[in-house]
Amino acid sequence: MLVVISPAKNLDYETQAPTQTYTQPELLEHSQQLVKVCKQLTPADLSSLMKISDKLAGLNAARFAEWHPDFTLDNAKQAVFAFNGDVYAGLDAASLTQSQIDYAQQHLRILSGLYGVLKPLDLMQAYRLEMGTKLKNERGDNLYQFWGEIITQTLNDQLAELSSDCLVNLASNEYFKSVKPKALNATLITPEFKDWKNGQYKIISFYAKKARGLMARYIIENQVKNKADLLKFDVAGYQYSDELSTAAKPVFTRRLED
Repeated sequence: MLVVISPAKNLDYETQAPTQTYTQPELLEHSQQLVKVCKQLTPADLSSLMKISDKLAGLNAARFAEWHPDFTLDNAKQAVFAFNGDVYAGLDAASLTQSQIDYAQQHLRILSGLYGVLKPLDLMQAYRLEMGTKLKNERGDNLYQFWGEIITQTLNDQLAELSSDCLVNLASNEYFKSVKPKALNATLITPEFKDWKNGQYKIISFYAKKARGLMARYIIENQVKNKADLLKFDVAGYQYSDELSTAAKPVFTRRLED
């Protein structure tokens, strides 16, 4: 199966990656077109567009100004080690073995507003460009229009390489909207993670994000190949709930309080 996750807003380019092995992003020609648009924006434009502080806007204006497609270990970092957020805390890629990283390279993909689809070891230069950004470009008024069918076709190509007919969506709604589910050559499974609070099970964003990373790691560690094995996920107190689940949306619940 192929697994997709979201990127993170926070980046870590200070900590050295545990491996020197890397690959290059497949869709860089499209990234270059987006960067060309972003280089024309002032820090004030970026602040307004991304709804970020002046300081962050200045930082990202500088990133776009310095961005160029000749990625090396001196000016870029492998994506799975560069992103630093709740999903990546659950994934904890730095503690994976080399064979597990190799498996992740084959079966895990990161959706990205700038890079489209990233493999874990794909080098990337620092950026901030969320998929929901309404960035006007030559293909439309936002990034969903810019990427169009490209991300979906890329995932289909990689599903074909794996001879797989199952895609596990562990990405956020914002990022998975860049995928056209009806055009996927795969059965789509979108797990949900719910915690007990105030007398009911509900999705709590912080916990759900980390759980997505935990499940991605579980799939990598156990080389999960089918839905039946996916439903055995039992990490950090989560267990499959048949009562709350549907075929396409298996629900995993956790009760930490009464």
